[in-house]
Amino acid sequence: MDKAYLQELIKEAERRGGGLVINQNDKPAVVIMTVDKYNQILADKTMPQTQTEDFHSNNNKTILVTGGAGYIGSHTCRELIKAGYSVVVLDNLSTGKKQNIPPEAKFIEGDTADKNLLLKIFTDEHIYAVLHFAASIEVEESVREPQKYLQNNALNTANVLAAMAESKVKNFIFSSTAAVYGDQSLMPIPETARAKPNNPYGYAKFVAEKIIKYHAQFMGLKAVIFRYFNACGCDFDGTIVPTHHSHLIPIVMQAAAGDIQALKVYGNDYNTPDHTCVRDYVHVLDIARAHVVALEKLDGIETFEVFNIGTGTGESVLDVVNAAKEILKKDIPLEFLARRPGDSVITVADNRKISQAWGFKPEFSDLETIIKTTWRQMYHE
Repeated sequence: MDKAYLQELIKEAERRGGGLVINQNDKPAVVIMTVDKYNQILADKTMPQTQTEDFHSNNNKTILVTGGAGYIGSHTCRELIKAGYSVVVLDNLSTGKKQNIPPEAKFIEGDTADKNLLLKIFTDEHIYAVLHFAASIEVEESVREPQKYLQNNALNTANVLAAMAESKVKNFIFSSTAAVYGDQSLMPIPETARAKPNNPYGYAKFVAEKIIKYHAQFMGLKAVIFRYFNACGCDFDGTIVPTHHSHLIPIVMQAAAGDIQALKVYGNDYNTPDHTCVRDYVHVLDIARAHVVALEKLDGIETFEVFNIGTGTGESVLDVVNAAKEILKKDIPLEFLARRPGDSVITVADNRKISQAWGFKPEFSDLETIIKTTWRQMYHE
């Protein structure tokens, strides 16, 4: 073997924390590791049986959270740690913020496209379940860059599942979206509604759902898919750094604070009571709580379940604006523009399935809590 190439492999193994898996024909063929990592593995093999049994207790299950430095992922990491889980975060920090990761979590900077890295994490960290948040999430951007959304949201999900299958990790919870539904005539929207996404973001997420269902039906995976409606709000301490300002609630805050001249309202000619879009706004803490509940319920799932996470009620753009004016006691100037491509008219969740199956109901998703926590996060007031 070429000496320079060997040195590169050793450096790469050291960079990854001690080990490097090399694939041949898409299967692990060779492992290169440092002497320290080799000695650690030998030591682990001699670990007393009682310690091994302790590892498998509920309080010591290790969860891999992809995209754990992002908005929903970081809130969920906090809730997992409160519930007693060990957490490993994998994030490439393209949009996530490192300071959002709880200090109790182990952070690995990397990408879900890196299968060797995933295989190493599953081997080294003894992962019990994967919570897969890593994705691109901007509807407007997806219309401009559909290939990016296919890669990040569908193909990288397939890559994670392939690494899980090789590593015999069987538990998976997926961050999907109400955008898979598109425009529906039945409101609120049940999980049984036929998916008909009207933008590349929704299409890519639905493709990912199909890939997950395949792994659940034919490869022994236990999977929960959560279709979030409009995630918003922040933890009550307001310390998590915002990762996206393109959604309605943060932009309303910016208009109220005077950081922008006016809130741009895209379309005031929709078939709704006030002619603006209607959405189901669900607090991020309720979404995070649902993931903890799902981990507790995984043993009772046969293969594959899809759940909406929403409130079952809708608020229009102007409903949100008027609530913010009243709660914050601030003026919010408006600028009405043409509709944007890819926007649905009304999107409201039928949330009865998760309520009936698991007794789960939102606790923090009223507009007052959403607005106050978002304002505290953005302006520390």
